Amino acid sequence: MGEAAMLLEITGLCAGYDAGQVLFDLSFSVAERQVTTLLGRNGMGKTTTVRSIMGMIGARGGRIRFAGEDVTGWKPYRIAQLGIGLVPEGRHIFPNLTVRENLQMAAIKRADVADPWTLERVLAFFPRLSERLNNGGSQLSGGEQQMLAIGRALMTNPRLLILDEATEGLAPVIRQDIWRTLRRLREEGLAQIVIDKEVDAQKGFADQHYVVEKGEIVWSGDAAALAAAADVHEKYLAI
Repeated sequence: MGEAAMLLEITGLCAGYDAGQVLFDLSFSVAERQVTTLLGRNGMGKTTTVRSIMGMIGARGGRIRFAGEDVTGWKPYRIAQLGIGLVPEGRHIFPNLTVRENLQMAAIKRADVADPWTLERVLAFFPRLSERLNNGGSQLSGGEQQMLAIGRALMTNPRLLILDEATEGLAPVIRQDIWRTLRRLREEGLAQIVIDKEVDAQKGFADQHYVVEKGEIVWSGDAAALAAAADVHEKYLAI
């Protein structure tokens, strides 16, 4: 069985805001069906990386390729249409729309998807949302909002799912639910980029880990390498 094809390739990415540069020659890749993490303390450039991938901020240098296309400089809607789904930090669901409306407004049909994500399939995946179908987004708990944010991203039928702060602000039992959800998606073959402060939860879950420090990739390795890299934890991840 050969190596999986690369789905996302970022090469020499530089980006920032106004006069401040945040990312410096950042490079990493994500293979088909692979789960990848971006690890690092707050303020190191992980969210800026996500915003650059999604076209929310422009690249000042480097290239972003997805599914064989150079998407550097593309508008966010075109990148989403190509097959990248985002669960943003803070969830950003629409509080005045119902659960049903939040999901339906994101739906993208893809002719090449064998088992597409539909409203019915998302609700089967998140039974709790089916019980809140007519509730407004502002009436949901934090955990339910995160499920809705994930469900909304799945409704775009993505080839790559990006989760920025996947379990931030959630109770421990809800965090466990979210990790179970992401494992199920992995088993279905959905490629993911996961950003989260729970390093231990990601060790046995992801295929590849990248540590970001001051806008650069300072370490990378698989799950076994991360588990053995006590110096990496101490230097870059310990709070």
